[in-house]
Parts: sequence; structure tokens; C-alpha cells
Amino acid sequence: MLAASAVVFCKVGLSNRLLAGAADLLHSRPTTRERREEDTGDGDTFARQAVMRLSVVTFMRPGPDPRGRPLGRIVSYAREIEKRGFPGIWVTDSLGRGRPTLDPLVVLGALSVATQRVELGIPVLQVPLRHPIELAHRVQSVQALSGGRLRLGVGSGSTRADFDLLGADYDQRFRTLMRSLEIMRRAWHGEGVNGGVLSPWPGCEGGPPVLLGAWRNPRWIAYAAKKCAGWIASGLYSSWDDLETGMRFYREAGGQNAVLANVLVDLSNTPEPGSLAERATISLVCSPDEARVRLKRIDQLGFDEVLVVSPGSALDELERVRDFL
Repeated sequence: MLAASAVVFCKVGLSNRLLAGAADLLHSRPTTRERREEDTGDGDTFARQAVMRLSVVTFMRPGPDPRGRPLGRIVSYAREIEKRGFPGIWVTDSLGRGRPTLDPLVVLGALSVATQRVELGIPVLQVPLRHPIELAHRVQSVQALSGGRLRLGVGSGSTRADFDLLGADYDQRFRTLMRSLEIMRRAWHGEGVNGGVLSPWPGCEGGPPVLLGAWRNPRWIAYAAKKCAGWIASGLYSSWDDLETGMRFYREAGGQNAVLANVLVDLSNTPEPGSLAERATISLVCSPDEARVRLKRIDQLGFDEVLVVSPGSALDELERVRDFL
């Protein structure tokens, strides 16, 4: 997915036992507004939101003064996002890629206190890099502090450098993901794990809505449709064909909450050479007229929500893109 997140992509051979073991993560599908029936083009129809939602992702890069305290800047940005009516704020996850980053759950804990209504999410958290019980506890903490506003995107991880930094097994990351999700599910339900119990915080029983990051593999996308609260696709590294194929898999499997993450926006169309904005395959780094066309294409593919990124944190520009819907 994006360089600051991870995604589950083509991998076969996971045991059906592990897939079945994590099945209860289906809980708490997010409610949507008025839905319409839409034709897929082959005679089938699916239900989806009347209006595609547009939320904001932040990559949490250091500010102009990297030695300064970042909390004030991050909190001010989040409060402005909420004030302008965007439905969600999402933060990314990375560790060992040659640049300073912040822990996404720590950031969301701070934003839980700084905001009141906006949803808080991660697209996606690299689950195999963490101990599942410790991670379940941290996730539950954010869920409690936010009053149930957390939307947890999860994935296996796709960048070896993050695994190398922790000495984690990159080649077994898919299997580790399924095992960890099953342990976390049990922990959130107050079941015994490793001879002990992680007592659920009142109101957090069962954990938050869990969305699965996946690219094109039909097995993982079908799992997201049947066993999770949503599917997260990548705007950075997926092709239009990937998105179309993935959406077909997802809707055919009964999926109802498709999210396209990390769509970079630069309506001046002046990305820095070598930057993510220049390299992104699905982006709004283009003229306003072309951005309208691309956003309409994303909507027509069937996405219920798109998570946009402004490299310069330009909310005026993101509001302009929202007006294109």
C-alpha cells in the first residue's frame, strides 16, 4: 500500500483453520447513509452509499522545526479537519524506512482527546510487527478514549525494512497476521489467552470495527467482505485495473464498505521529483478538471469512501476536491 502503511496482497496457502479462527472480526460493520442499487455492468447489482465519503489521511512527517513538539501542530490540523466537516482522520504506520515517524496508536490516543466527533483510523496497521496481546490492549485503549470512534485497518505489512528493524519474520507475515487477529479477538472478548485474561474495558467488548487491507487477491478480498467491517485498497500502488478487479471480487462476496486509501492531492500538479505524489498510480495530482474525472471514476468503481492526502496539509484544496463529489 503506501510507504507509510502496509497491505495484505497476493498470497495463497494459508490454512483454512487460521482463516476460520479469525472469523469473528466481522463485528460492527459501520452504518452508512442512504444507499442505492448500482449496476456492475454484468447484470448484477450491489448496494452502496448515495454519496462517496471523503476523509483525510496524514503521514505525520516532522514539521519545519523537527526538534519542536509535534503535538500542537498535529492536534491543530485534526481539529481543523473536524471543524470543516470531514468524517474521518486516518494516520499511517511505518518504522524502518529511513525517516522519523510516530506510533499511530499513540497519535490517535492524543486525537481522541483533542476531537469530539470525527472517526479515527489507520490504513493500515502492520499487525505482525506487534505482540498481539499488547496490541489488543493499546487498540482497546484508543477505542475507549475515543468513545468508540476508532476504525482499525489491519494488514500483514509489505515493506521488508520494517520487519528487519524488529527482527520479525517477513516471509511468515500472512500466517502471523491471522494468528494475531485470532488472539486479539479472543482478548477483546475477555477469553483466556496464554493462561491469563485481558479484561475488556466497559463498552469496548469485542474490539473496534476491523477493516482488512488487500490489493487484488480474491481470497483476501473475499475474507474482507465476509469476515471484516470493510476492505481497504491502495491508491498509491494499485492500478485502475487492480481496483476494478478487486471491487468485483469484493461486491460478489457481499462486501459493503470499500475504502480507497492514500490518494494524494495536488491540484497545482507540481509534485517534487521522486516524491510519492509523483510516483502514485491512483492520485489527484493533476489539474482540477482532471481531478474531477478521476474522482468520478473512483466513485463509479463503487468505493464508499476515499482517504485523501495533501502533502502540504492544504485543507482548502481537500475541501475543493470534496466539492467535486
